[in-house]
Amino acid sequence: MRKTKRLWVWGIVLAIAAGGCSGMGKPQDRVDYYVLEYEAPAFQALEPVQAVIRLERFSVAPAYNTDRIVYRESAFERNTYNYHRWRANPGDMVGYFLARDLRESGLFRAVLPQDTRFSASCVLEGIVEEFYERDGPEQWEAVLALSVTLIAEGEPDVSRRVLHQNAYREVEPCVRRNPKSVSEAMSRAMERISKRIVMDLHRALSMGG
Repeated sequence: MRKTKRLWVWGIVLAIAAGGCSGMGKPQDRVDYYVLEYEAPAFQALEPVQAVIRLERFSVAPAYNTDRIVYRESAFERNTYNYHRWRANPGDMVGYFLARDLRESGLFRAVLPQDTRFSASCVLEGIVEEFYERDGPEQWEAVLALSVTLIAEGEPDVSRRVLHQNAYREVEPCVRRNPKSVSEAMSRAMERISKRIVMDLHRALSMGG
């Protein structure tokens, strides 16, 4: 009787072990990652300014502070894909491309990252207010909204510290209804917003000195 019981217990152990081993060999579900991708905008007939801009890391509104692609099917709802994600946080992607476009515009003396050891004449802060896929019955859209503030570094007069502040928003139709098309549309939206920000900052700094 005891021998039978021991064999029964060992049978359960072996069955559990076999199930665990078979699970280890099961391939994981694939996750696709997406990025923004566009050429830096070109600027002509504008005189460079001598400002040195330092970009702080952009913050992100709580609803979109994730690497998962957020989509909206109806009002008051936000959902995310399990297997479609951004390669980086929206704030980091937006901040990177804006810094690149500012630097490659040739309109400023220098554009520095937040962890630089060099001093700057002004600081650019920002927040990603919206960064999502909006699903309609006929078409999907990429929605991107940013708010930026340019602050004079070391200005003792508080009333003169803010050199520029503005909100920017673009809604770009998607060619197809899939996450890759969303990333393409979001890239076009970012390109337009970035160009507007570069021109606005250049104008503000030109007027300031």
